[in-house]
Amino acid sequence: MTGKITGKWLAIAITVTGALLAQALLTSAHAADDRDLLFKKSIVWRALTPNDKLAVYGMDDPVIEGVACHYTLPEIGGVSGTLGMAEEVSDISISCRQYGQVKFKEKFEQGSEVFRERRSLVFKRMHIVRSCDPKRNIMVYMVYSDRPIEGSPKNSTSSFAIQPWGGEEAPQRCSDWLK
Repeated sequence: MTGKITGKWLAIAITVTGALLAQALLTSAHAADDRDLLFKKSIVWRALTPNDKLAVYGMDDPVIEGVACHYTLPEIGGVSGTLGMAEEVSDISISCRQYGQVKFKEKFEQGSEVFRERRSLVFKRMHIVRSCDPKRNIMVYMVYSDRPIEGSPKNSTSSFAIQPWGGEEAPQRCSDWLK
């Protein structure tokens, strides 16, 4: 190569730059969602680049007051992680709890999505979904990641029984709010 940028290499550079900008926009859009970064813990030291970390987030269920979930996901460091090009692993854990009186804002379907986030530049997404165990009046939340082509079997589930809160005589039944 003579130092000139050919049309092919220019197209590749524009595509990569566009993808990185799109990823930055998606990441900043998700940062505005109702989730809070609680802390990060380094798990793999890397010289001269950011370490691999575990990040713990908290979020409220947008449809059900009095319910919060906390989830932990790995963040890849290094050069590829810094540039947003690393495919994040699917090892995500979740824990959800009632922290006040449960009030349903609207009806929901079994397995309805609470939150979604991209975990790689193009293919992988993380989902948090909710459901109701009507027989036991228990809310069930699951986090999983997917890939359009091969899928991902990694997941984590959390559940809690809806309890009376603050002088409430009987809690709402989640089955009354299913579509």
